Amino acid sequence: MASVNPFNLSDSEEEAERRPNETVDTERSPSDGAPGPPPGNPFSPSADAERPTLLLASNRTSPSGEGILVAAPSAMAGSAETRLSVDVIAAQLLRDQYILTALEFHTELLEAGRELPRLRDYFSNPGNFERQSGTPPAKDQALGPGGPLNRAGSISTLDSLDFARYSDDGNRESDERVAVLEFELRKAKETIQALRANLTQAAESEMPSQERKNFKSSPEIQEPIRPLEKRALNFLVNEYLLKNENKLSSITFSDENDDQDFEVWDDVGLNIPKPPDLLQLYRNCATSLPSPRDTADVSVGVDFGDLPGKCIVQEPPKKPDLSQQQQKEVVQELEYQISLLNNEKETLAEQIKKLQSEIQTLKWTVSYTTSNTQDLGSQNTSNTSSSCNNTPTPSIEPVSVLPTDNDQYLDIRGVSEPESDPGLSSIQNTSQSHQQSYIKLKSRPPVQFDQPNRKLSPAFQQALLSFCRMCSDSRLGAEVSRIADSEDSVMLMLGRCLPHIVPNVLLAKREELIPLILCTACLHPEPKERDQLLHILFNLIKRPDDEQRQMILTGCVAFARHVGPTRVEAELLPQCWEQINHKYPERRLLVAESCGALAPYLPKEIRSSLVLSMLQQMLAEDKADMVREAVVKSLGIIMGYIDDPDKYSQGFELMLLSLGDPSERVVSAVHQVFIPAFAAWTTELGTLHSALIPSLLARIEKLLVQGEHSLDEHKLHMFLSALQSLIPPLFAVVLQNAPFTSRAKLHRDIPAIEVTRFPRPASPLQDIATIIGNREMLSALLLLYDHQLEHEGTTGWESLLWVVNQLLPQLIEIVGRINVTSSTCVHEFSRFFWRFCRTFGKIFTNTKVKPQFQEILRLSEENVDASAGNGILTKATVPIYATGVLTCYNQEEDRKLLVGFLEDVMTTLSLSHAPLDSLKASFVELGANPVYHELLLTVLWYGVVHTSALVRCTAARMFELVLRGMSEALVDRRAAPALITLCSGPEFSVRISTIPAFGTIMETVTQKELLERVKMQLASFLEDPQYQDQHSLHMEIIRTFGRVGPNAEPRFRDDFVLPHLHKLALANNSQAVESKRIDIATQLFEAYSALSCCFISEEVMVNHFLPGLKCLRADMEQLSPEHEVILSSMIKECEIKVESRGMADAQGSMSIASSLVGEDAKTKFLSKMGQLTTSGAMLANVFQRKK
Repeated sequence: MASVNPFNLSDSEEEAERRPNETVDTERSPSDGAPGPPPGNPFSPSADAERPTLLLASNRTSPSGEGILVAAPSAMAGSAETRLSVDVIAAQLLRDQYILTALEFHTELLEAGRELPRLRDYFSNPGNFERQSGTPPAKDQALGPGGPLNRAGSISTLDSLDFARYSDDGNRESDERVAVLEFELRKAKETIQALRANLTQAAESEMPSQERKNFKSSPEIQEPIRPLEKRALNFLVNEYLLKNENKLSSITFSDENDDQDFEVWDDVGLNIPKPPDLLQLYRNCATSLPSPRDTADVSVGVDFGDLPGKCIVQEPPKKPDLSQQQQKEVVQELEYQISLLNNEKETLAEQIKKLQSEIQTLKWTVSYTTSNTQDLGSQNTSNTSSSCNNTPTPSIEPVSVLPTDNDQYLDIRGVSEPESDPGLSSIQNTSQSHQQSYIKLKSRPPVQFDQPNRKLSPAFQQALLSFCRMCSDSRLGAEVSRIADSEDSVMLMLGRCLPHIVPNVLLAKREELIPLILCTACLHPEPKERDQLLHILFNLIKRPDDEQRQMILTGCVAFARHVGPTRVEAELLPQCWEQINHKYPERRLLVAESCGALAPYLPKEIRSSLVLSMLQQMLAEDKADMVREAVVKSLGIIMGYIDDPDKYSQGFELMLLSLGDPSERVVSAVHQVFIPAFAAWTTELGTLHSALIPSLLARIEKLLVQGEHSLDEHKLHMFLSALQSLIPPLFAVVLQNAPFTSRAKLHRDIPAIEVTRFPRPASPLQDIATIIGNREMLSALLLLYDHQLEHEGTTGWESLLWVVNQLLPQLIEIVGRINVTSSTCVHEFSRFFWRFCRTFGKIFTNTKVKPQFQEILRLSEENVDASAGNGILTKATVPIYATGVLTCYNQEEDRKLLVGFLEDVMTTLSLSHAPLDSLKASFVELGANPVYHELLLTVLWYGVVHTSALVRCTAARMFELVLRGMSEALVDRRAAPALITLCSGPEFSVRISTIPAFGTIMETVTQKELLERVKMQLASFLEDPQYQDQHSLHMEIIRTFGRVGPNAEPRFRDDFVLPHLHKLALANNSQAVESKRIDIATQLFEAYSALSCCFISEEVMVNHFLPGLKCLRADMEQLSPEHEVILSSMIKECEIKVESRGMADAQGSMSIASSLVGEDAKTKFLSKMGQLTTSGAMLANVFQRKK
């Protein structure tokens, strides 16, 4: 029995069964041209009260028709059968809230290719499916044709749903069940939210008003926490734990409060606004407004009747919506405050009388000398007696004080108002203010207390006081019982107590003790105690972090400023020396940083001896990189304060030692701090250009002499980088010793320095403006510098003449001696000359640097054939001049000069048959920067169109170097056409020279059209009969295949490279010339060795790779037996791979055969799948339904 689709039964038929006696009206189609709906139109807005039912036929008409047949009663004359517009049907379905029917109708219209705008707009609007809160909208509000649909809010619309879910797939029952369950879930959530709101209101009002009044009137009694308050605090505490990464504590806290959901605040109470987090509450707690009781303005010595009412209490305005009970509570609270203030006024009046009676006594005590001051212990006894008899003591806070047993009260003003009458001050103070000097504090009178008018024996009184539990026999009790009365006694007390306090403070908070320790160490009179305190300071934290070390260093500097160099040497330095070999690197790091921070405050003899030796020892022996880095920085600071010329050699050795450090961060610190500080010192000594720079140049030359065969590139980099860091101080010396220095004046018309005028400094100490003093002075000096070079020359300018006549020639000579094939050396010297020329400026470069290089290179046509004249062109001078000098400035004339130089070098080297290493080094160094790719292609195009085949060959070989890293668009637009042009020439040598460049394109480019063009060109080299006897061409192709094959596209390797290598190996077996045969065999062996590491398919392995290896083995058996052994091993490994793959395929076939047992179930499953009419997306959802 076929399943019945519920959508086939019209809702109108069901309605007709429920109301069989009602009539059905029909409406004329809008296409009839009626001006409006007839009075009896059931779809008009006025027919909402009586909606007639449409009797739709059970066999639905196609949605593609113009209307739907409607059976009408005979009441409508002449219209037994009328077609209604689909839009009218849709409007009626939406009006009657038949949303699912309307959705099915909309789906079928879409499948038929017709889209109804009314349904599209309705189901595309998410507002039709959001729950409307509050009162329902009026009928005249435009809420859509069917009003809001009671569904949970969603960010998706019905357009984003899979409409196939609602098609006739037999799953309608389960979908309806899901819809019902979703509706029940929403209703349950609404019920929960409503109950939660009621519970919140109940929690607010669950405490009786009388109890709240009692808690308000007695603030010392804490009101018990309410359930609502507990849930709110739980939520805030959990939120605080999560924000501060205390996740485990948050999990434990959530488990202990499992009755609360900590994800949403609404679980606390829906009508309760969320307060700020705990941190914000804590910060704002001190700024909250005080209560009226705390801010009552109370006067002393004034009758109660004279007080204005508003000074006693200010009744807050009553809210119009307060209940009667709440108003009563407010009145009671205000009455209670009035009674308190009245009592306080009376007690204050009595207190004033007592104070006035003692004015004479106070005047007498002021004249007392310090010899009449009572002993501190007797004062303590008096204080104890006074406290037991409730004798008042002055209070500074203006709070209301409740009466004590003997009707005496505290003075609410105390000593906080020194401008008041002396009679209003406390008995413990004189008429002076809080800012009395130390001498006057020493001469204050003894404190007097009121003695009771009693006749108790002293023994009885002492026994009575013994019930006040005090402890003075322990160390802490003795400290507490002795109150310090002077600065010296405070220091002594801190010196005794701090060693006992520090171990009991949390490690994370011990830096809070640093100020206390330092102040005590500064002012304590005992050297032994000071030493102990400083020892505590350096051992305060076991492994101090950066912030804690900075805090300790700040304290050490403050201590040094306060006590002077003698005590720093005697007290602080021993603490550093003790921890120089501490097991924790953080402690040693603190020592290294302390030596630099304390350098300005040490005696100069100690700076250049003890501290320098300490740091040198740590630099040589410490194993931690961060410690040695701090040592180097501290050494730089020492170099900034040292003034002993005899220490220059030690400083130079320290520079070399730190430059050779294996850690990059240590070497970086050398360039950032040590070398600039050391250079500043040598500048003052006058040894920068006479000793320091020549020493480094001598070491470089010695290194080049010793390393003619194997140069130590690391040491060369070390010395050259040091020279590079000395360029800024050298230029500063040139400016400061120039003839125009005395004429430099600051004025407002000085232009600002261009941002690109100098290379970016490695640190502020290498900024020339910092070395000179300020940017304004540097700008003024630069203007005079350029003018001097351009118009007046260098006469009398000794520092610049040394650079031009001694430094530059020596550098150019060194450049000519380095190995041009060492890309590292070329790069290092290129960067050095670039920074050198940029620092000294464009005028200096054009007038002083370039002429010296051009004189040495001597590029001229008449010297082409002279081998002696071309020797320099093969050295590293060419690439360093091209990349280090000619690229300093990137203007048009500079680029033209660079292009012309490279063209001349390429032409000269090609025509003289000289090695091309210098030209290759230039192209490699320039090609690393994409900015110069266009320029290099311009140079190569000059070679492509040159008349000499030698120049064209050189240009073809240079393409291989510049294609790596070049954009594919540039390769396609300029490089590939140039190579094709070279291949079209008559010379075979030029064509052969293009093969490596074509191989590089196959290795680096992914554009299919370009790869096909290259493939066709290589195929023409291999298959064209004119190239069959070209031995050098075959050698170049095999060499290129071996180089690019492992990195090329697999399809290109399998379809082109390996088959042609097989052909070349097979052809080599019949080669008659033995020398050519062994050359080809050797190149084939290299190529096959490289390609054997690639993944090769079984078909290619069997058809080309293995046969090619066997042909090659046949050659090697006769020509090179040692290679034959290796080839036999390679062939055996390949055969084993093929056999293992065959066995794996056989096992796979067996598993397939065993799977045929379940063919019947498989056939049934596929037949069921074939019956499905759903889309591909729905088919995928079949396997994802259960999760």
